[in-house]
Amino acid sequence: MTEHTPDAAAAPGTSRVGRRCLVISLLVAAAWYAADQLSKLWVVENLPIGRQYPVIPGLLWWEHIRNSGAAFSLGSNFTWVFTIVMAVVIVAILWNLRRVRDPLWALALGLVLGGAAGNLTDRLFREPSFAHGHVVDFIAVPRFAIFNVADCGVVVGVVLILVLIMTNRQMEVPRGR
Repeated sequence: MTEHTPDAAAAPGTSRVGRRCLVISLLVAAAWYAADQLSKLWVVENLPIGRQYPVIPGLLWWEHIRNSGAAFSLGSNFTWVFTIVMAVVIVAILWNLRRVRDPLWALALGLVLGGAAGNLTDRLFREPSFAHGHVVDFIAVPRFAIFNVADCGVVVGVVLILVLIMTNRQMEVPRGR
C-alpha cells in the first residue's frame, strides 16, 4: 500500500513538465518584453511625436504617440490605477506559473506577462513622473487605436487563454491523473 500524499498523487514527470512550462513562459515573456522595449526605444529615438510614416500605404503606418490611459486613451486621468493593475497582473501570473503544466498555457501567460511588463516599464519610468508615465504607442491601422508590441502580446495572450478555457484545456495536470 502506498502513502497518498499530494506529491505522490501528482502525475509522473509533472515536475519536469512544470519546469519546462515555466522556462517557456519566462523565455516568451523576456523575448516579448525585449521586442517591446527595443521597438519603443527605436520609436522614441527616430520618430517625432504625431508624424505618420507609411509602412503599407492605407493599411499600416507608424505614428509615435504617448498614451496616459488604457486602450483608446480611456482613463487618461487614472494612469496610477493602470500602473497598479499591471503590477497586480504580473504578480498573479508569476504566482500561477508554478502550476502550469501545459505548453499552450505557458505561451499564453508568457505573452501576457511580457506585454504587461513592457507597458508597466513605461508607466513607471517614462515622463511625466514615476508611476504616472505615458506608454509609447506607434502601430497604427485604419479606424482603430494606436498600439504597441506589448499590447499585441497582451491581446494575443488573452485571446489564447480564452480559447484554452472555452476548449476546456487545463492549465495544470489534475491530481491523480
